Amino acid sequence: MTTAHPNRQVPAADSQRAPAIVVSGVRKDYGYGAARTPVLRGVDLTVEHGQAVFLAGPSGSGKTTLLSILGCILSADEGSVRILDVELAGLSDDARVRLRRDRLGFVFQRFHLIRGLSVLDNVCVPLTLQRVPLRKARERGMTLLESVGLADRAKADHRRLSSGQCQRVALARALVTGPDVILADEPTASLDAANGQTAMGLLRQLTGDEGKTVVVVTHDSRIFHFADRVFWLENGQIARVEDSCSTASSDAEEGGS
Repeated sequence: MTTAHPNRQVPAADSQRAPAIVVSGVRKDYGYGAARTPVLRGVDLTVEHGQAVFLAGPSGSGKTTLLSILGCILSADEGSVRILDVELAGLSDDARVRLRRDRLGFVFQRFHLIRGLSVLDNVCVPLTLQRVPLRKARERGMTLLESVGLADRAKADHRRLSSGQCQRVALARALVTGPDVILADEPTASLDAANGQTAMGLLRQLTGDEGKTVVVVTHDSRIFHFADRVFWLENGQIARVEDSCSTASSDAEEGGS
């Protein structure tokens, strides 16, 4: 299996192509009146096509809120968000659903596999939402299960799988539609160290082969070496940005102190 290396070169910007993600001055509050709480306080970031970036920082810093805005689940209160050169502000609900369904893939912290469906049919759910014929969807699903080493468990009930296997099913489901951008919320939080490394290695291998853009929210410093760049959020703002190699070095120094 191919794994990312901390000294890998960060993909360069293509001057002929708009970035995959551009966030400018994004603000988001929760609550109303006196109870109104600012969560994002003017966030700016750019992600190029083919990059894998991580959103890191303490709990409550706004990481998951930002990921939800990128995933068309929440809307920013102020600022601009462009995904795949589409400005999210002003999109109709239907247009947001189509963008989320057809061009974005999601990997959830606790897998969110559907009880009563086989492993294969769990992988195929996004294709059925696109009204792809079941036979064709299952062919594509099997291809993805083969790529994550679970073709032999296609007919199994996911409740009989290990956590590591469930996360591989979730990865296959996120990739089955061929999305341009993959969004992952704490994808290793439910996994031990070995399975976390395996899951992230697969994610980088499967997305890197096709130049997909990946955004990961994580607290897990053990997987930072899989990132091209890490955006650190504090108090709802980008506090600093680090390339993977410098992040790995910082973690090593902190671990030794």
